Amino acid sequence: MAESQSSHLSKPKPRTNSISQASEDSQTAADFIKEQLSLEAEAREALPYQFDTCTRDLGPLRQGLYSCLDCNPPPENSSDPYQPAAVCYACSISCHGEHALVELFNKRNFVCDCGTTRLPETTPCTLRINSKTGQKGGVTREEAAAGNKYNQNFRNRFCGCSEEYDPHQEKGTMFQCLGLGTVEDGGCGEDWWHPECVLGLSREEYQKSIEKPKTEQKHGDSKANGITKDISVTRHEEDAGRDPDARRPSVTTAIAAGLFTQNGVDGNDIVATAEEEEEDDDIPLPPGFPAEDDFEYFLCHKCIDAFPSIKKYAGSPGFLSPVYCDGALNQAKAQDAPAHANGTTDGGSKKRKADDDENIAPAGSMAPPKRQKSEDPATTLSSVPEDAPSTTLTLSPKKTDPAATTAPECKLSSLPPLPAQALKTPFSLFLKSDFHAHLCHCATCFPLLKPHPQLLEEEDVYEPPISEDGNDAAGSVGTGSLLERGEAAFSNMDRARAIQGAMAFAHLKDGLKAFLKPYADEGKAVGAEDINVFFQKLRGDDAAIKEAADGAKRNQDDDGDGAEGDNRREQSGY
Repeated sequence: MAESQSSHLSKPKPRTNSISQASEDSQTAADFIKEQLSLEAEAREALPYQFDTCTRDLGPLRQGLYSCLDCNPPPENSSDPYQPAAVCYACSISCHGEHALVELFNKRNFVCDCGTTRLPETTPCTLRINSKTGQKGGVTREEAAAGNKYNQNFRNRFCGCSEEYDPHQEKGTMFQCLGLGTVEDGGCGEDWWHPECVLGLSREEYQKSIEKPKTEQKHGDSKANGITKDISVTRHEEDAGRDPDARRPSVTTAIAAGLFTQNGVDGNDIVATAEEEEEDDDIPLPPGFPAEDDFEYFLCHKCIDAFPSIKKYAGSPGFLSPVYCDGALNQAKAQDAPAHANGTTDGGSKKRKADDDENIAPAGSMAPPKRQKSEDPATTLSSVPEDAPSTTLTLSPKKTDPAATTAPECKLSSLPPLPAQALKTPFSLFLKSDFHAHLCHCATCFPLLKPHPQLLEEEDVYEPPISEDGNDAAGSVGTGSLLERGEAAFSNMDRARAIQGAMAFAHLKDGLKAFLKPYADEGKAVGAEDINVFFQKLRGDDAAIKEAADGAKRNQDDDGDGAEGDNRREQSGY
């Protein structure tokens, strides 16, 4: 008897009809709408641009590109033939939203490959007008742009080391070359480079040289002080836009510490130590690599060797000194460089903060001198006699300066000579923001610059229109609310299918409204089981709909009876 009673107590009857369980599986219409609006707001924040228009019709552009690894999987052997392709921002979302994509960032003079012969027919472009049907979507097998240029980035390989990029493992910052030449010309094609590879260092050797001691060794005296600290580091890639710094993964550190207050150590000290470790987790720039604040653009040694006329500007105004593709040579150069005066340089930060520049005035700075105040205009005019004779000024034609009409003189003769090492060792160049103004435009040098518009002026980068916020968003495929997307889909259907779809939707809406009315009148939440019952019994006639509604109502009434005469009710939650 005791055993049967204990077994009966140890296995209570499951309360399948409890209100608390129903509340877990239920959701009111207001909660659902609120959740959907929140998700749409998050989506607009993550994808701020409209993605309803393909850029192919705009022609060659410098724009952000994405390579689809599902449609064009690269071969395991890099020497095997491969047909690369890339799509624009809009097609990466609307046509390849569920595929594995590689963000290539900006590439110049590129036309979107979506819906062309470079991509399979199973993934058509859904944004352009099909010339055969006259309707939007289903575009395939169009001829790809002949002017598109490709490099190893399109198969997810970057830098001179040709490593695959893994955002979950990669640390540090990569720099994109300004790109003087394509791969066919001997250049890199706007490739991305690791700082250590720019200097000719091996990635493995450099990683070992900057490895930090283990946490247990670094904090070996923690146990002696009565403190135990466990640190776990989780890495995730930031979705930060299109800035190159977004390639640097962020670090989230979780700390569980036991405090021993007799030694005067509290949790704040441990958290502060963890924050310092988190800040120091970024890979430092190798010796000999310029500070990020000292340059704006970068030219790799491949592009410089392909177009050697740019070598002459190394070390001149607008250009930094050569950075050789030789690790030993750069380290010796870094050791010989004089240290900053008074040691005021902050070596722990690779970016200068704008707040520091705005709030801290330089020593000895003064306000700009004020212009001397002139005499009172009223007093000056009153001192002129009324009967003073008027004078007429004769205008002579402006003399033209003969020097202004002559061709500009060549600047190359005034440039500093290249170091002897630069004549035999490949090197990269780092350019300042104003380097365009320091290039020679004489009759001899300008033809060498003209094929490279990026050397003549700053390039324009195409960005799609910003998505509108709120309920005023334009209704189009891929943007706006679900209702607007449905209306856009109806507009692309033929008339017969559109009428049938509208009638089916109206019938379903009326039936669902009749089914939900009792819940709305009594203020009850609708559970997932109730919806399933409705669709299982839905036959298209009023009697079946009424039967489903009555059945769901009986299930709600049975919830109040409890189990085995128990009249208690649990709270249904918030």
